[in-house]
Amino acid sequence: MWKVIYSAVIAASLIAMPISAQTQEQSKAKSEVSKSAGKSKATKSKATDKREPTPGQLAARERQKQCGVEWKEAKAAGKAKGTTWPKFWSACNTRLKGKST
Repeated sequence: MWKVIYSAVIAASLIAMPISAQTQEQSKAKSEVSKSAGKSKATKSKATDKREPTPGQLAARERQKQCGVEWKEAKAAGKAKGTTWPKFWSACNTRLKGKST
């Protein structure tokens, strides 16, 4: 009886070893492929030059900075109660756009 169980365990382990070796090889191959793909993406992004922001983007950044300063002042003075930043930013941006044109 013990010989049968022992031989079954040995047979099962012999069958399982090649399968586990194959899965390890496959996982190594997949990780190497993903690493090489990651490297190619990194080299592509480094190779492309960054474009300069458009005048509209520069103007929007300046308006956002100015509205941020106003927001901080309004919060410190207690005038911004009940107003959230998105609502304040929308009103401030509209007001500053109207001034510039």
